[in-house]
Amino acid sequence: MDEKIRTLLERVKDEDGYLRAERLMEFDLQTVCPENEMSREGELIAEVEKQAFMVRNGEGFVRDVLDLYKSRDSYDEEARALIERRYRIYLSEKNMTDETSHRHSLIEQQAYADWSVAKENKEFSRFSDSLKKVIGINRERIELREKGDDENFECGYDILLDRFERGVTVKDLDILFGEMKDRLTVLLEKIKNSNKRIRTDFLSIRVTNEQQQKAADFIKELMGLDPKRSSLQVCTHAFSERIDRDDVRLTTYYMPYFFLSNVYSILHEGGHSLFELLSPYEDSDFYIYDNKTLGMHESVSRFYENVIGRSREFIDFVYPEFKKIFPQVFKDVSCDELFEAVNYVAPSLIRTEADEVTYPLHILIRYELEKAIFEGDLKVSDLPENWNRKYGEYLGIVPSNDAEGVLQDVHWSSDFGYFPTYSIGNFYNAMYFGRMKKEIDVGSLVRSGDLKSINKWMQDNVFRKACRLTPKEWIKDITGRELTCSDYMTYLEEKYSRVYEL
Repeated sequence: MDEKIRTLLERVKDEDGYLRAERLMEFDLQTVCPENEMSREGELIAEVEKQAFMVRNGEGFVRDVLDLYKSRDSYDEEARALIERRYRIYLSEKNMTDETSHRHSLIEQQAYADWSVAKENKEFSRFSDSLKKVIGINRERIELREKGDDENFECGYDILLDRFERGVTVKDLDILFGEMKDRLTVLLEKIKNSNKRIRTDFLSIRVTNEQQQKAADFIKELMGLDPKRSSLQVCTHAFSERIDRDDVRLTTYYMPYFFLSNVYSILHEGGHSLFELLSPYEDSDFYIYDNKTLGMHESVSRFYENVIGRSREFIDFVYPEFKKIFPQVFKDVSCDELFEAVNYVAPSLIRTEADEVTYPLHILIRYELEKAIFEGDLKVSDLPENWNRKYGEYLGIVPSNDAEGVLQDVHWSSDFGYFPTYSIGNFYNAMYFGRMKKEIDVGSLVRSGDLKSINKWMQDNVFRKACRLTPKEWIKDITGRELTCSDYMTYLEEKYSRVYEL
């Protein structure tokens, strides 16, 4: 190995030790930390983040990155990805001091604690001051971000988007989301006018936590999640966290009157976990494991949750097991009725529980609000009113309180620019699903419960280069085509025309 690369890897290893500790504490904070300790644990996390910041912004570290960046094209794929990633981090932090970074971390940790209390009490006012500070540090990120030679940011919000989906801009999203909105509006109107009636009463029959645990274990095993490399915990907000290459943790939550929430949370978070567990070990060796973008990640989680998990073939396979686990639910429910129920379309308030057709409208609302904030057209104090208005306009329903409205998501306690990646992920997975169907018999594999063969195709074609290419390069490498929302919209139109007999 080149000596310069070896030296840089040793420096990154030091930083990564702090980052692993931070991820462990973040997982603790969001799962078992008592409410009264959240602020103090947040302060500890901020201190660990500060140490990591100081390592990667040390004089020798920066010197090595800049020197290697000049000759990056002479290195192989893994080393070049490492160099380019470290250079992007350098650009984002070049003009930031460790005091500034630490202050940002403290604000984010306090904002998370304030958001938790505000949501529990359904009062936006308990979070608004922290939200103003979070918006302020995101404006600072925009101002302090050094522009690279090959970067083309046309507005400040582009910089925030780039943190989560490299190379995707407002200009791109306006085009993609414009087509999506136009076609979704037509499809949703057709569904509303359909005479098809779908039975959903059985979905709200009470189930026990023990039954939910059995279902969670069944889905986790079906997905092929290695129990020696992954764990499952119950908390109030489902998420997954990569601690290390052999330590991926996912969480779910149990709703006693809606057992499907747990099932699809496992499928979603399990998808994230598979992406980490089945990526090349070399990605960890070269510390580029977190070079995946959130759009890539969401493409995988939503692929397992929706494209596979809501397919007829998947329901055919799980139906007999669900009848055993939830006898009180399925005593008079057919497989056909379960399939239709998991694909039932109805506007709802909560993004994470939304159906496939209306889900993108939840993302569109958040995207438009974020843009308005950073274009200076929307004040924090006006957020709840604008949120409710858009829900009324796009989905025909209005939240009755802030917890089911503007406070429902944790994201704004730290970041802006994240939400669009959920829809971008849908665009990606519809594109590579088209190729997958041409190469393997997806339906037969899923109907027989063989998700491991699906995982293998994903590992070979989707996961393999995710940490080494930009998103636009990655999707073109998989499909030979440029990013488009057309495949996704066609998928929705064809599927729901069958479900609703349009």
